[in-house]
Amino acid sequence: MKQRYRRVIPIMVAAMIAGLGSMPAAAQSARDILTQASFSDGDEASALRRVAVAYATAGATLARKPDDHEAQLMRATALGYRAKLTGNRADAISARHQFEAMVAQNPRDAEAQLALGAWHIGAVKKLGTIVGRAAVGAQRAVGFASLDRAVALGGDRALFPALSALLRLELDPRDPRGRALAEAAAKADVVTPIDRILQRGAVAILTPLRAGDVQATRKLASRLLPFGRFDDDN
Repeated sequence: MKQRYRRVIPIMVAAMIAGLGSMPAAAQSARDILTQASFSDGDEASALRRVAVAYATAGATLARKPDDHEAQLMRATALGYRAKLTGNRADAISARHQFEAMVAQNPRDAEAQLALGAWHIGAVKKLGTIVGRAAVGAQRAVGFASLDRAVALGGDRALFPALSALLRLELDPRDPRGRALAEAAAKADVVTPIDRILQRGAVAILTPLRAGDVQATRKLASRLLPFGRFDDDN
């Protein structure tokens, strides 16, 4: 039974991201471009090029409107994604500092809290607890606390519990908090395309979770996260 769930992981991922590539880049916002890079591009080079476009798009907005919150968040997110794809330590640390500044400016900013939490947990997963903290300042406890604040502040949008669930379950497929968040995300509201994408991920992860398949849960959680299809573990 467990082997069956492992075989259907690629099918689940393909169904979740179907149709993301239909919108022309010229018409897209930085957020749209990052969504496509995160979940749709077929190779790392294409994804990295799209991240660069998103970074430039957000930067151009900030040149006109330095206080534009969306552009600040997307620029920091693009920087973090670039670090994830290239392994650049300076980019990773700069992205963390930008997320921290946004959270300090407005602690009730749910998306900034989510981004900061995802940064910490993603770095811990990639580098390990000790190396992650020493190299880039990643801390598991800080990440989980930021994710929980994002869920509490995010209302009933699927984005917040879904991403938090996948990050937790990638680290620990037996995490009861991760499972509870996935269950909540499956029933949450969809406001934007990223809500829909991650809600589908939450629904998909419940299949191996309910089957008790730890290996398939970890693997699928990793695949369903941004750029997870490029992860060496998959």
